[in-house]
Amino acid sequence: MRHRGDNMAESTDPRGEAAAEEMPELSDGDDDDDIDEEEQWQWMEEDCQPVTCLFCDRLLSSVPATLQHCTAEHQVNLVDLIRKHNLDDYSYIKMINFIRSTKCDASSLTGLPDAPLPWDSESFLRPVLQDDPLLQSDPEELCGSGGSRVSACQLSGAESHDTLLRRAQGAEDRARRSEEALARAMDDLHKLKLLAQGLVLNAETSRSGNLGTVAELREDEDEAYFSSYGHYGIHEEMLKDKVRTESYRDFMYHNPDLFKNKVVLDVGCGTGILSMFAARAGAKKVISVDQSEIIYQAMDIVRSNHLEDKITLIKGRIEDVSLPVEKVDIIISEWMGYFLLFESMLDSVLYARDLYLADGGSVYPDLCNISLAAVGDAQKHQDRIAFWDDVYGFNMACMKKAVVPEAVVEVVKADVVISEPTVVQTVDCNTVQLSELEFASDFCLRITKTTDCTAIVGYFDIFFDKGCSNKVIFSTGPQATKTHWKQTVFLLERPISVQAGEELQGKITVRKNKKDPRSLLVTFDLRDRKQTYSLQ
Repeated sequence: MRHRGDNMAESTDPRGEAAAEEMPELSDGDDDDDIDEEEQWQWMEEDCQPVTCLFCDRLLSSVPATLQHCTAEHQVNLVDLIRKHNLDDYSYIKMINFIRSTKCDASSLTGLPDAPLPWDSESFLRPVLQDDPLLQSDPEELCGSGGSRVSACQLSGAESHDTLLRRAQGAEDRARRSEEALARAMDDLHKLKLLAQGLVLNAETSRSGNLGTVAELREDEDEAYFSSYGHYGIHEEMLKDKVRTESYRDFMYHNPDLFKNKVVLDVGCGTGILSMFAARAGAKKVISVDQSEIIYQAMDIVRSNHLEDKITLIKGRIEDVSLPVEKVDIIISEWMGYFLLFESMLDSVLYARDLYLADGGSVYPDLCNISLAAVGDAQKHQDRIAFWDDVYGFNMACMKKAVVPEAVVEVVKADVVISEPTVVQTVDCNTVQLSELEFASDFCLRITKTTDCTAIVGYFDIFFDKGCSNKVIFSTGPQATKTHWKQTVFLLERPISVQAGEELQGKITVRKNKKDPRSLLVTFDLRDRKQTYSLQ
């Protein structure tokens, strides 16, 4: 994961650090001369600002008046609560925010156990009301005076000017230190979150062969991926890919019994084309989820086609959102990336499957194959690899080490394929587990032409099969109609001489890049040559 280990050594318990930071005593007044009269009256005005009751909408004139009101009208003595549960500054703040945020009944605060308290969560450190006077009160001072602290509004003329200044200085110091401590606590909370994510990820990778999971990515880490799908051009390209789009359409329109009165989830809906196909095929309800900005266009598209009664669009990652239903009957998604698994969107589909798919339901497409074939294209190899041997009279052969490991996505002409294809992995989207998306497979390519093998080409085939009376299949291979996925080409640094009829044996290993689980690392072992390629 990106940034997974950052600042782990510095992570601390925010409550431990906060506890070590004692709240200061009231100022001894040594700096009284530095506070001018304007600051004094400003403080007095602030101390007199109205306070909203914790349990009703009534505005009280001061904190003491609020405490008295709560005791008299709501039968809750906040001072007694502070004393009973021995609340420190942070616990007191969390209690006030808990009451305001949950709007709990006053009666629910009586008879609470000593622990755990309902406001123990660090989330209650965030103020519910801006500049809440109750949060600016010192619980020790409230308890020390029996809850009857005298505010500036109630000071008699007998109280000295110095007393006012001391109280003002003390309040300012407490507010400043509380803000600093809260900032530290929030920072530590973020560090703890990173640490926890790191521990979970490390535990998961130790079980599944160092598998990085998309679900563990923070939203800011995943922003670049979803931002790329916010551009209209990529959706135009996909919609114009007739092999892709018409296969989904034909699957849904030609199998209406699958969709009649069903609840359908579309993961990564984009412009909503698959959702609208499902609605037209008879689905009772379609829930469409996408994190990219294109979903706002999808909302307009759905309304323009009068399908808003059937289609509900939700912005967010499927891992982060809550669906308006407990279970769905069908999950559809166009999740396939280059070489099938690039971008790791299948991870999200499997997450949705395990959480939302009802018993007897299905994911579509349901079956996928990854296939390999040998390529003999001397001209392409010359242009891409041998080119570096002589560049305007200079030897740049060292560049090959940087160029070869980059897998190339392009259209491969059928006439340069020099072997029969072989399937190296089959994915059943209804049963496959996340750990199985990293794999190693031995393969054998039966050569059909005597020449030099200059590359291995990879592609995938897609099947809409389960429960379909009219099955739909499409391929992204060199022999099939071109798609926007094209093919993935793994160029060899040095060509391999092959003979027609022989078998070129090898091994392929596919794994996620630990630094970015949306990218792939693909390793080939061919005739004692080993090369790792990146697809990113």
